[in-house]
Amino acid sequence: MESPVLGDGYAGFGRRSGETDRSQDRHRAPGRPYALVNRFQFVCDHADTFGVKRLCQVLGLNRASYHKWRDGAQARAAREAADQALAEQIRTVHADLDGTYGSPRITAELREQGMTINEKRVARVMRKFAIVGLRLRRRVRTTILEPSATPVPDLFKRDFTATEPGCKYLGDITYLPLGDGEFLYLATVLDCFSRRLVGWSIADHMRTDLVADALRMAAATRGGLTDSIFHSDHGAQYTSKDYAVLCHALGVTQSMGAVGTSADNAACESFHASLKRETLQGERHYGDAATCRRTVFRWLTRYNTRRRHSANGQLSPTAYERLHEERSARVSLAA
Repeated sequence: MESPVLGDGYAGFGRRSGETDRSQDRHRAPGRPYALVNRFQFVCDHADTFGVKRLCQVLGLNRASYHKWRDGAQARAAREAADQALAEQIRTVHADLDGTYGSPRITAELREQGMTINEKRVARVMRKFAIVGLRLRRRVRTTILEPSATPVPDLFKRDFTATEPGCKYLGDITYLPLGDGEFLYLATVLDCFSRRLVGWSIADHMRTDLVADALRMAAATRGGLTDSIFHSDHGAQYTSKDYAVLCHALGVTQSMGAVGTSADNAACESFHASLKRETLQGERHYGDAATCRRTVFRWLTRYNTRRRHSANGQLSPTAYERLHEERSARVSLAA
């Protein structure tokens, strides 16, 4: 009789040891459906009938390796149970955040809940149980240049950091696809210090009013923008005369990156990519305009208070600013 695992070797248990080479070679060959662990398990299941020594000979296994594997069964079972328990905790966090977090942010969430755990283990368990975040979608260009616009210098030079909140801001426009082939457009204003969203506006157009409304909201959120710098691309909305007048009235100095270079506004590009990745979740559009507005509004309002940011040491923007305020207060008291 021929075994599906042992092949010809099972029928030849009475052969001399030298006659098992062909069977051993077959089971060592790449692409065989039975991995090493499966063969160890087969030996364990049939050891009482055929004996460990003979089974290992036929299957081309090292007996010492088999015994080491068998002796570690209890520890493996404990690890598997621990992995399954961790996977359930990860799934809970993952689902609570709409399935958007990868291993770094999930690790931070678990640590905040009191767990002592490293990111490597979280990443391994996520791979093992197929728990994945969301991937970036292809970006559609929304920057429309104004040929007659007055040149504005780049004051950022790709430095999107700040030592204090309220000093450096950046903004951009992104499209929000609808089911009927039309779009809504979102303009945002981010604080470079904490990546906090301080201003935003959604409309069915890309006129200057769109970006102006976002900047006005930022001024209201911060209680003013005097002596701050606002960085953007060279879109016609940002280079318009009306926008320049608004910036002057608010005490804002404009800064713009090079034409056609998204890296000069990379932080805002990344923000918009995360928003669409986590709200669309693989879909091609948001449905109708009302659904789009609700979905994006929900994400934007949660972003500042809940979404962990790698630039903030996995703290949310508001938590990062609060920590900064507490540290500044302690320094002032010490002085």
